Amino acid sequence: MSASTLRVSGLRAFDWRVLLGCLLMFTQVAMAHEGHEKPETRLVTPAPSTGTHDAQTYFTDTLVKDQHGNELRFYSDVLKNKVVLLNVIFTHCTDACPLITRKLKEVRDALGEPLASQVVFITLSSDPQRDTPATLKAFAAKQGADDPNWLFLTGDKANMDLVLGRLGHLIPSPEQHSTQLIVGDVAHKRWSKVRPDAPAEAIAERLKLLSQPLAGR
Repeated sequence: MSASTLRVSGLRAFDWRVLLGCLLMFTQVAMAHEGHEKPETRLVTPAPSTGTHDAQTYFTDTLVKDQHGNELRFYSDVLKNKVVLLNVIFTHCTDACPLITRKLKEVRDALGEPLASQVVFITLSSDPQRDTPATLKAFAAKQGADDPNWLFLTGDKANMDLVLGRLGHLIPSPEQHSTQLIVGDVAHKRWSKVRPDAPAEAIAERLKLLSQPLAGR
């Protein structure tokens, strides 16, 4: 399947500062939450940076809470050494957020076992002041997303602003968050942006590719 069919743009291993810049660029061209689609922009992979920055330092171990009320460190407990899919929602949204969450449930189904148990879906709230762990748990159950390998994260607003900022999703209001998905092989610094309107099977295929060992390893 071609990259154009998947509607994704790949990122290779490079400095975390470059990653931030790329994610911010994508945020500027992402589909607006209100549903207005902007032209798709492909990301050109920059040359590797000469600097080396630890992933934990970049993503930080900012404290967040999952839908069960468990306190987690964002990098060490949520991201480290995992293949992940991240997206942003707010639970009082009545259009895009429920639709995308249900689409991601289809993606998990398309992955099948045992791969579905090896890929962690991470849904972050853009409205942490209203999205308590209990609210997120109820939202997940309503959308059929109450999966043990699917985290719904919230926390103090300052903490969530920091986490979202590191993902290029820092926004002035919950409704303005990007609907783009971020998929990544954290251990090997392989990252992509995926449009949420891509077929569930195509998104699942991208995650399967990220789950495969790198050549020569």
